[in-house]
Amino acid sequence: MRLSRADLNRTLLARQHLLRRSSAGPRELVDGLVGLQAQDPLPAYLSLAARLEDFDPRELSAGLADRSLVRLVTLRGTIHLHTAADALQVRAWTQPVLDAEILKGPPNGLPPEVAREEFEAALAAALTGPTPLRQLEEALATRFPSAGTSRLGHVARNVAALAQVPPRGLWKQAGGVVYEYAARWTGLPEVTSPDVPALVRRYLRAFGPATASDVTAWSGVRRLGPVLTGMDDLVRHEDEDARVLFDVPDGPVVEGGEPAPVRLLGTYDNLWLAHQARDRVTTPVARQAWMGRNGGLGSVILVDGWLTGLWKPVDGRVQVVTLLRTLSPRERAELDDEIARVETLLAVE
Repeated sequence: MRLSRADLNRTLLARQHLLRRSSAGPRELVDGLVGLQAQDPLPAYLSLAARLEDFDPRELSAGLADRSLVRLVTLRGTIHLHTAADALQVRAWTQPVLDAEILKGPPNGLPPEVAREEFEAALAAALTGPTPLRQLEEALATRFPSAGTSRLGHVARNVAALAQVPPRGLWKQAGGVVYEYAARWTGLPEVTSPDVPALVRRYLRAFGPATASDVTAWSGVRRLGPVLTGMDDLVRHEDEDARVLFDVPDGPVVEGGEPAPVRLLGTYDNLWLAHQARDRVTTPVARQAWMGRNGGLGSVILVDGWLTGLWKPVDGRVQVVTLLRTLSPRERAELDDEIARVETLLAVE
């Protein structure tokens, strides 16, 4: 089947529960999306609020507190929110990406004079339980004085699967970074052989149809072409440029004319970070308006399925920073409704 850009836009929105909100719970949705971007605490809450019919942010906090949800470095070397099982499975799959970063040396890799085995042993000696980042870095700097303290925490989280434990990430609770081994925190065994085809299928179910390069853009893991071509159960579509797009057999395809409601999302969301061209919900002009020198300039407003503006939370209110085009009266009314919904979320204590 040949799919237009509009078809791919609406199909992605449908699979992301952004055409119609889901009745699932937070953990079920996090599992279905194979994690949420969570570099900062608030965007994960906004991602769930945009996708769920009823969302109480305290439910997400409860999942972090009872350890059924975990924040750690996985996809693209960034902090993601995962279910406990996925935290270890996805981290094992993406570990080679982090290993390559380690080999590059400082600032995020090991100094050339430090052997990895030696660093792992020092990390284990310092991390005997949940440990604040500064304390961990000071202990590692004592063991490796030539490295200094700068960025040693980043090296540690690349070398080992370290969970950021609460209160970090809890709703409206301040908390610095405190690390613990993810396996010890969750009580689950380390994963040594991740099920790569299963992870790829789950990506396709949530983000497909897609190319191998798209899976790489989402995960950071390279050389996935042979994996996809070797999965005989996948179906194949084409985009407007006749590129082959892989998909799960029962993946729903939505026509481009399907209405798409206004949604407010956070500064980062895998919705627009999970494909090579990153154009399923953006245009180059819109992406340029969002993208600053060091990252996104604001939270995102989706109108008719496309990035159309930026907003930011200010004292519990939604402040529209910019709109990239004039909205129709219907779109403006939808935006007002969505603003009211997000402000209700932000008012929860």
